[in-house]
Amino acid sequence: MSGRSRLLPTLMKRSDRLIAAQVLSALLLTWGVLLGFDAMVALVGELDEIGEGDYTLSTAFGYVALTLPRRAYELFPTAALIGSVLGLGGLAATSELTALRAAGLPRWRISAVAVAAIAVLTGVMVLTAETIGPWGDRSAQAFVVRAKSQDLSLARGGGLWAREGDVFLHARRGSVQNEAGLSKVVLDEVRLFEFDTEGRLLSIAVAGRAEHLGGSWDLVDVRRTRFFERHAEAEVATRERWASTLSPEILNFSISRPRYLALRDIHGSIDYLQRNQLDASGFVSAFWARVFYPINALVLSLAVMPFAFGSLRSGGFGKRLFLGIAFGLGYFLVQRLSVNLAEVYQQPIWLANAVPPLLLGGYSWLRFRRRF
Repeated sequence: MSGRSRLLPTLMKRSDRLIAAQVLSALLLTWGVLLGFDAMVALVGELDEIGEGDYTLSTAFGYVALTLPRRAYELFPTAALIGSVLGLGGLAATSELTALRAAGLPRWRISAVAVAAIAVLTGVMVLTAETIGPWGDRSAQAFVVRAKSQDLSLARGGGLWAREGDVFLHARRGSVQNEAGLSKVVLDEVRLFEFDTEGRLLSIAVAGRAEHLGGSWDLVDVRRTRFFERHAEAEVATRERWASTLSPEILNFSISRPRYLALRDIHGSIDYLQRNQLDASGFVSAFWARVFYPINALVLSLAVMPFAFGSLRSGGFGKRLFLGIAFGLGYFLVQRLSVNLAEVYQQPIWLANAVPPLLLGGYSWLRFRRRF
């Protein structure tokens, strides 16, 4: 075996560590900057809420801090895109990529090491989306609700409790839906407990759901039991007006958005909504976006790496970086457009999420095959 052949495996091990460290350091730096800007913008947006109830500046800081895991998850694909170009571009700027190529290290191997390093963080983000991300959002919502309203609280199981005078409400879950261009707040599996001034139970009402649209509340599929001194009476109504001043704006803070939930909770909500013939499109879209999240992050990172290698042949790395970012942003826009068109024309959402990464993956394979 020649000396060059014996040296190559050792060089590969060292180069792998160098490439991974460079890409990860650039990614983490980019990620930190993006997360800092996003948190700052979110904090500025919360300043208008200060003074509502017991909502203070410290509450705003606490709310933003609890949502950081979810924000980190959402920003990771962008950070991976920029970090991969910056990391390899940094090696190119110092001629280290040239040296590695001259030593016999193929470009596909350099790219594979970079993608493997990004894949590790992608796995961490997938776990975050199923654990501390939803927990942080639930805690943040409860934090805001407690500060803004003394008559509303979130249960640990995901439900919510509200009080209006002598009536106590419990709802299993809540969602925001669109109907005729208007936003409708929907509470599912609702129970209303009415007491008198001395604390005696007067009635219990069980409703399939409560809807707020056009400034008023309606109860759907209502079964009410009224209690008297010596007997009880039952009533049934398909739909009835609920004379309540419960604020849907406050309830909005207690409702978890589909993209903030864990995958198992999204799946459970889809099953419930479809069984009750309700609109589940928002949850279906969030479900498939979560499934394709790691694929999109890795495929996009791999696709922009040729922009970093391009700086070996020509000057102006800033230009290459700009093109790489623009390429990534264009991909995100195309993917969003694909999903929106699928929703409008009632096509499979999974297919709309699958087509962009498949096309980009095919393009990347052809580009690597021709040049790498």
